[in-house]
Amino acid sequence: MGARLSTAGVLVSVEPVTGYVISGHAQMELERRGLSMKVVKEVLASPEQRLEVRPGRVVLQSRFRMGEPARVYLVRIFVDVDRRPAEVVTAYRTSGVRRYWKGTP
Repeated sequence: MGARLSTAGVLVSVEPVTGYVISGHAQMELERRGLSMKVVKEVLASPEQRLEVRPGRVVLQSRFRMGEPARVYLVRIFVDVDRRPAEVVTAYRTSGVRRYWKGTP
């Protein structure tokens, strides 16, 4: 579905989410937005960035090349980490990489 971009020499140390469930809402949004589980699993296992949205909720994000012609998108996955297993709440892709990326994209 997409090719992941390298971080080009930037050392990024982020914690993955390994044990999780996908909420009904998130599953519906993944299908509606055309995001594959392969991409979701890749971001959860090895995110480029992990940001706290509020206590107990994080957003994991990574950049991918997708579509024809290929464009760079940011895949953002919102996860409630204050429960076991963690729960994927929603996910989407955006072309607004500069808007959401922390640091130099």
